Amino acid sequence: MKIGVLGTGDVGRRLASRLSGLGHEVTLGSRTADNPVAAAWAREHQGHHETFAGAATHGELVVNATGGLVALAALKAAGTANLDGKIVVDVSNPLDFSQGFPPRLVVPAAGSVAEQLQQAFPRTRIVKTLNTMHNTLMTDPAQVPGPHNVFVCGDDQAARAQVADLLKSFGWADRQILDLGGLAAARCVEPLVLLWISLSGTLRTSDFNFAILR
Repeated sequence: MKIGVLGTGDVGRRLASRLSGLGHEVTLGSRTADNPVAAAWAREHQGHHETFAGAATHGELVVNATGGLVALAALKAAGTANLDGKIVVDVSNPLDFSQGFPPRLVVPAAGSVAEQLQQAFPRTRIVKTLNTMHNTLMTDPAQVPGPHNVFVCGDDQAARAQVADLLKSFGWADRQILDLGGLAAARCVEPLVLLWISLSGTLRTSDFNFAILR
């Protein structure tokens, strides 16, 4: 599959690398076409690098790995026409580090970043997932032994199912993937990042995840 990944930070490069390793044709997108980080990634992984618009045009599926506070601007730069009808996997968290650490969670008027994006791009199928864990665990769930979960939500059931299949290709088992239904569930999922940050400081590690036991 052709996949566009928006964002050249640790999360974007991690996801792009795993997707490329699985045989997908990946384009890493950034604000400018001459981004040196994206160019270095493309050389290392035999991938492509482009602007946000170029990556969105290339991708049959698009991953938003930009920060939650700039996600709307990034998708606008990607272009409405380039995203129409496509699945956008949103892994962002709306964290504000301007006043230092720990960060502040900024909740958009829509209730969550994912819902904000869906309102702005009604013909795009937004699916929220992978935002409640460290980026190394996103693509290697076996890094944490035992039962733990990844959450998926979105208003389009078929899109959620396709994203679940992508998660399975990363190594997530059926029993680990919790489909929370509609995108309104992102209002609960996005704030979990604050608990994750607090726990990472207490545990002094990022090698952990949330588990729903029943």
